[in-house]
Amino acid sequence: MTKGTAIRLGIEDGVAEIVLDAPERLNALNPDDIGELSAAYAAAEEAGVRALVLRGEGRAFCAGRDISGVDPRTDDVLGYLGGLVTPLLQRMAAFPAPTFAAAHGACLGVGLGLLIATDVVYVADSAKIGSPFKNLGATLDSGGHALFFERLGAHRTLDLIYTGRLMSGEEAVAAGLFSRTLPADEVVDAIRDAARTAASGPTRAFLASKSLVRSLRDERVGLWESMDAENRAQAALCDTDDYREGFAAFQAKREPKFTGGV
Repeated sequence: MTKGTAIRLGIEDGVAEIVLDAPERLNALNPDDIGELSAAYAAAEEAGVRALVLRGEGRAFCAGRDISGVDPRTDDVLGYLGGLVTPLLQRMAAFPAPTFAAAHGACLGVGLGLLIATDVVYVADSAKIGSPFKNLGATLDSGGHALFFERLGAHRTLDLIYTGRLMSGEEAVAAGLFSRTLPADEVVDAIRDAARTAASGPTRAFLASKSLVRSLRDERVGLWESMDAENRAQAALCDTDDYREGFAAFQAKREPKFTGGV
């Protein structure tokens, strides 16, 4: 596993694992960390991995932006959020394989954004998720408004923002924000198992579903338009080795052996 100043990347059996490794600051991210994280995703993509795991070391997944040395009078907030964070989150969301995150402790600000940009998120039941920005005179960022409004509605979203109350992981999953909740000491093993399972699956079929879900979320396509896109995606998959293997395995009553290729 290679190590940078705050980001580690390891690859084993087709699964990349990226670790936020600055526990002394709850994995809060400065501009250099954002660059390293983006480079880690680029390296994992170049390696052709078939699944990716993101997690954090220490007491928190990611407490957001590292503001320990930021002077608000000269802060280039657009440069940080618009110039660095948004392109990173877009890269993460477009990663050409299933992506997974294990979240525990504080998952705030940019940390919440990292989870929003990940396909599947397992959270510790004791995780802390919300908008504590009222104490800074700032507002929720990194896609938090869109996530909360879509899943919680306007009233509950603004309640979280105005009060600064943090949801537990269990509450966040019950509200439909993320995939599953588990005890803190189980969440990393569970997400690794999920990633390994995905890495042995039909990658192109997974990516077709990832694209379909993205169009529903980002383009708000309707039922029949989505159904037409499903039909076209299925037709395109007919020409892949994994599609033929899946049918052959079903007909022979054996387990399929997918390669993830064309």
